[in-house]
Amino acid sequence: MKKLAIILTILFLMLVVIYFVIFKPEKYHEKDLYDAILERGIIKVGINTDSKPFGFFDDKWEIKGYDADLARYIAQYILKSPNAVEFHPVTPANRMLKVSTGEVDMVIATMTITPQRLEIIDFSVPYDIAGQALLVRSDSKITSIADLAGQNVGVVFGTTAEKNMLNLAPTANIIGFRNYRTAYQALKDKKIDALTSDDTILSRFVYEDKSVKLLPKRYTNEPYGVALKKSKSTKRLKENIDFAIQDMQRKNVILRLRRKWLQH
Repeated sequence: MKKLAIILTILFLMLVVIYFVIFKPEKYHEKDLYDAILERGIIKVGINTDSKPFGFFDDKWEIKGYDADLARYIAQYILKSPNAVEFHPVTPANRMLKVSTGEVDMVIATMTITPQRLEIIDFSVPYDIAGQALLVRSDSKITSIADLAGQNVGVVFGTTAEKNMLNLAPTANIIGFRNYRTAYQALKDKKIDALTSDDTILSRFVYEDKSVKLLPKRYTNEPYGVALKKSKSTKRLKENIDFAIQDMQRKNVILRLRRKWLQH
């Protein structure tokens, strides 16, 4: 009986293997995401709604900005309609999780391409390049990163600025915030002495408020990319996004987006 049980167990396992090899059940194979998007007719895009001028709610609670327009251009290339986009708000802290779990098809949210992130997720070719900068109050005596020793410097959790500051200003007191709005208010309220992030993001505060200023020095190069799940299922989608971005660059669409949202 014992031998028969072993034989039956082996036969059962062999049948299971044969079943998976021949029939390849759908639930054990990720569906190609590009095909899924074509069938669905909508692209689910994660976007940061707290990073004006890249992503934000306007007075009518519609999502606008550089990244929002880029998403609509990509939708035009893939689904032939700029309106075939479903935006999902994300934060710097959760955007990698959202795209990795498939909650969104892609994330377009001023996300810097780094070797560390490439270990976990995939990226398109860069669509823009920013640089880390310092925002201070207009009456501040801080003129460069060398003046940050012992000062309170604000960063937003989940951004490259957080890690960069630990290397660039190791003696500064790094204080983390969940979003740019609260970090900026902390600077205004003198709870922090400087706020650091990409110049493209910080520039919005200077345009809207003359009580702050952006220091001229840039300390890093931050190439922005469209983030995707690291999987064979996103290969065709990445290829199409890369083509769309490169075509937009050739046709000066990216340049027009920069002029529309970043130059005032």
